[in-house]
Amino acid sequence: MVYIMESHEIRNRFLTFFKKREHAIIPSAPLVPENDPSVLFNTAGMQPLVPYLMGAPHPQGKRLANSQKCVRTQDIEEVGDKTHDTFFEMLGNWSLGDYFKEDAIKWSFEFLTSKEEGLGLDPQRLYVTVFEGDENAPRDLEAFEIWKKYIPEHRIYFMSAKSNWWSPGDNGPCGPDTEMFYDVTERGLGDMSKEEYMAADDRQEVVEIWNDVFMEYEKKDGKVIGKLSKKNVDTGSGLERVVMAVQKKDNVFDTDLFVPLMNKIRELSGGEIRDVRASRIVADHIRTSVFMIADGVHPSNTEQGYILRRLLRRAVRYADVLHIEHSQLSELVPVIAGIYRGVYDNIKEKENFIVKEIWEEEDKFRKTIEKGFRELKRLLEKGSISAHEAFHLFSTHGFPVELTEEIARENNITIDTNGFYEEMKKHQDLSREGSEQKFKGGLADTSEMSIKYHTATHLLHEALRRVLGEHVAQKGSNITVERLRFDFTHTDKMTDDEKKKVEDLVNQKIAERLPVLQEDISIDEARSRGAIGLFGEKYGDIVRVYQIGEGDNKFSLEMCGGPHVENTGTLGHFKILKEEASSAGVRRIKAVLE
Repeated sequence: MVYIMESHEIRNRFLTFFKKREHAIIPSAPLVPENDPSVLFNTAGMQPLVPYLMGAPHPQGKRLANSQKCVRTQDIEEVGDKTHDTFFEMLGNWSLGDYFKEDAIKWSFEFLTSKEEGLGLDPQRLYVTVFEGDENAPRDLEAFEIWKKYIPEHRIYFMSAKSNWWSPGDNGPCGPDTEMFYDVTERGLGDMSKEEYMAADDRQEVVEIWNDVFMEYEKKDGKVIGKLSKKNVDTGSGLERVVMAVQKKDNVFDTDLFVPLMNKIRELSGGEIRDVRASRIVADHIRTSVFMIADGVHPSNTEQGYILRRLLRRAVRYADVLHIEHSQLSELVPVIAGIYRGVYDNIKEKENFIVKEIWEEEDKFRKTIEKGFRELKRLLEKGSISAHEAFHLFSTHGFPVELTEEIARENNITIDTNGFYEEMKKHQDLSREGSEQKFKGGLADTSEMSIKYHTATHLLHEALRRVLGEHVAQKGSNITVERLRFDFTHTDKMTDDEKKKVEDLVNQKIAERLPVLQEDISIDEARSRGAIGLFGEKYGDIVRVYQIGEGDNKFSLEMCGGPHVENTGTLGHFKILKEEASSAGVRRIKAVLE
């Protein structure tokens, strides 16, 4: 019997490999970033570590490794092909001012190819890209020379910044990267020219399985201004694609991360896969939705909840294509809990709740679809459907354009699909512009005002707990240089008196000019001291806590990655602008410092 390494072992081998090389193993952060409004979800393994990549010391040291849960939906239309999925795990190891290119490349190659400690992949199937150089930085000859020790020179390709340069935006650390691709064809592709390799990449015959980013430059206002005093390494390896390579599959859906799910979908479809792409979309979207709900996201019309709702509604649409009956999608939840047993047990713990959320959202969508059908019927009677009308059906009623096209075709009516996607692009461009504005207030922004607002959220959090009760817990925050937004658990609308008490208490602590103290302690000690935080998968054995006030004047103690002011007296006057509902059981405060 042929031995096939399963995903659990691949994940564990990665962590063990780097633990032996003096890396602290840190847990995955939740999918929703804390204090980072630049994105709705963690989209890369490095994202929760941005403060440390920008210079803050990490409590676990200079070498770190983990498997980070991530969500990306910008390629949602590609889901259903061989490699795209909206949820994935990113295996990552980081050097914070410690080792650099030589060790990073050596360990990448060793883990991928070593049969004893690593994955035992065939080095003859590996292809490597390095940065070709441009006006910002020279050709990465150092990485090229290192790679020549492990890979024949004719399988190392110099590529442009579009594919081999990493940057978080217009400001911050950046640098060239080197990427590893693996031949997943049955026959084997052999040696290829650069043009042949790029064509194979387009055909998904070679798949990226590893990426080493060398952060050695600093960017300011979109331009590289020089080298960093401390060089970092950020490594990323998508688990799903690595499993695909190790298990000798040509797509992620035939790996053990998806097979139980695909089998259940086949069963719900009447014992056959009627449509491969539809089955893959349902599997992907429900898996991602389960992870989102397990990490506290609820379907809604805004931000993370909107993405969850969109995924669930697309899953319902394609479940219909597969003839999966109403309410059966929730039967996939126990299958996903089983796949991740012992890795992400919060799914099993919340299984019944997740089932309920998915069932209710499906039921709600089907009622919405009924309204959309009535609108569509009116358009069909009119005899035409414009691009704008098709987009209105989608944006207002959540009516998928594929369904509009299908029904229109049955009635011998064509719709302007190209026009629809132009409307969609306008909508996405507006959303992207909003996101770019939002990014200015993210973790990459360590301006004086943003740091003040970050500290103010700690004062606000504790003030809310003292006025409303200890049930109050942070559910997210959004900090810009203009204001703070703070979400917290509380069922009732705050009264004017409660808001005034919170406001007064925060301003009192500002007036007292309390020191803000930082300390790295064990998680057990943090618990015993009463630190606020989500104990569990988010934190490692050593955590960073910030205490506001000391002795008899101690006001708050909270786990956080920083940054903060040194004294509350620098904050200014705190004023609540608005208190409103955010989602079920969650309230939201918007406030400013004047």
